[in-house]
Amino acid sequence: MSLGSVLTAIVTPFDDDLAVNEGAFVDLLHHLAAHGSDGFVVCGTTGEASTLDDDEHLRVIELACQNRPAGTTIVAGAGSNNTSHAVHLTERATELGADAILSVTPYYNKPNRRGLVAHYREVAKATDKPIVLYNIPSRVVLDLPNDLLAELGQIEHIDYVKQANNNNLAQVDGLGLYAGNDEIFARTLDLGGHGGILVASHVVGEHMHRMVDEPEHRAEIDASLREIYRAMGVTTNPIPVKAALNLLGHPVGGLRLPLVEADDAETAAVRTALEHLGLLDTVPA
Repeated sequence: MSLGSVLTAIVTPFDDDLAVNEGAFVDLLHHLAAHGSDGFVVCGTTGEASTLDDDEHLRVIELACQNRPAGTTIVAGAGSNNTSHAVHLTERATELGADAILSVTPYYNKPNRRGLVAHYREVAKATDKPIVLYNIPSRVVLDLPNDLLAELGQIEHIDYVKQANNNNLAQVDGLGLYAGNDEIFARTLDLGGHGGILVASHVVGEHMHRMVDEPEHRAEIDASLREIYRAMGVTTNPIPVKAALNLLGHPVGGLRLPLVEADDAETAAVRTALEHLGLLDTVPA
């Protein structure tokens, strides 16, 4: 199946008490679908999955599946450094109607290569949906080199990789390629990849989709968005994108500790990038 080209790693909105704001989540889902998103990764890094308990985590997946905008896909984050927990989340996300599963490399306990293969064999048994491997060594310590990705791609249901190691960006036999960072989205498309799992698409989704639809203008569009990419990385994700969404009038609230809201300098960098793209011009004061 096709998961789409612009998959937004959607934030999890919180209310003033830092409870999940279900209404704001559904509203944001439909706003993003109307502005360039082909699908959504829910309960990923950007969705603050690490500070959601299992009931909240599964409820957000359920909300996304129940309120899926027409024509879009839902990819459910269901990874863990505990294989039995990853299997449980994968089974439940599948039952709730997710179109695919995002499964991050096990973090902190540093399994060896044989352990990684064994982990993913168990996860793959827990679903009949496509699995997207999530390689992000900057957060999980371990890297999945391309030869290991090719080996994992031989396991039934493991069909894609979200590559967030920019230095390893390449097509891998047996796996569809998704950019894991905004700044390599254009390069991924140039390589013949499927698309990207993106953060800046929260605010410039239509521009990013033009890179799919207008390959002859891809380099020019990508260059025009470099400032917003940098702004989304001015501090730890998802702090900047939540600041941007709040500035744009989308009530996504704050963040759960140990993440904290953007400070004045970080907010100013985000605001400047939005202003330079004319995105704040239509937001009521």
